[in-house]
Amino acid sequence: MNSAAPRPAVSVVVPCFNEQDALPEFLRRACSVLDGIGVTSELVLVDDGSRDRTWDVLAEAAARDSRIVAVRLMRNHGHQLALTAGLSVCRGERILIIDADLQDPPELLVDMMRMMDEGADVVYGQRRQRDGESLFKRATAAAFYRLIGRLTDVQIPPDAGDFRLVTRRVLDLLLAMPERHRFIRGMVAWIGGRQVPLVYDRHARVAGESKYPLAKMIRFAADAITSFSVVPLMLSMTIGWIMAGLGFCFFLYSIVGWLNGHTMPGWTSLMAAVGLLGGMQFLMLGVIGAYLGRLYDQSKGRPLFMIRDIVGGPK
Repeated sequence: MNSAAPRPAVSVVVPCFNEQDALPEFLRRACSVLDGIGVTSELVLVDDGSRDRTWDVLAEAAARDSRIVAVRLMRNHGHQLALTAGLSVCRGERILIIDADLQDPPELLVDMMRMMDEGADVVYGQRRQRDGESLFKRATAAAFYRLIGRLTDVQIPPDAGDFRLVTRRVLDLLLAMPERHRFIRGMVAWIGGRQVPLVYDRHARVAGESKYPLAKMIRFAADAITSFSVVPLMLSMTIGWIMAGLGFCFFLYSIVGWLNGHTMPGWTSLMAAVGLLGGMQFLMLGVIGAYLGRLYDQSKGRPLFMIRDIVGGPK
């Protein structure tokens, strides 16, 4: 790839993990959209350590179309870091972030471009309907957005994923943030500027299966909360004061009973108190450990991602 080539007007950045079945249709539709907008463009696709033929599909596409840049990471880094790798490689003045599963229609780029022409710094897709997702997935997603809205001072739009169009200025500010545990939609919201929604209906996956099972969703939510809120830490202190107050009251109750000569069997109440206090202590230590673990990871200063190959782009 020639880094001295003129900067394209639009870059489309796509993290991919085991998307061999979805990529042909995605590439067809995305290239059709880029053909129709009438400006210079590039399509940056990142293979995040896929175990299927994703890289072969990307390399073949890059050989056919000079607009396509295929990036292969050394191993699987996860969606947010793979996306960061693609954002670091892309060169466009405007950058569309989208996944390869076609749940977010690439055709909406036309409307996003128009809204950015009217002065928006960020145009983010806000889901009105989520086809192909279970009731549990929709309910937990809604609960997550409501929870993080209450825990953080940053106004993170509800029902909005990473699907968005950003300006180069916003992207440069985003790339300047060194966080390892990244929550990109929250980081973009934190930057500020004029951010406007584009309401749309989210489609079912065109092929393959979700890359966010329950365990990954929980880790992603933990990264989001610990990245943008210290409320859990403050809550642990509040609970600590409450438990200390309850313990002190129990102590006074025991002393008064002893002074009045009452016999106190004590075993059940003592074990209940010890169990409650011990359980709360371990819970709060876990909260503190989550923050310390992220500080430890950050302090090592290792690269956020490692790129193995980049093929395609202007010669």
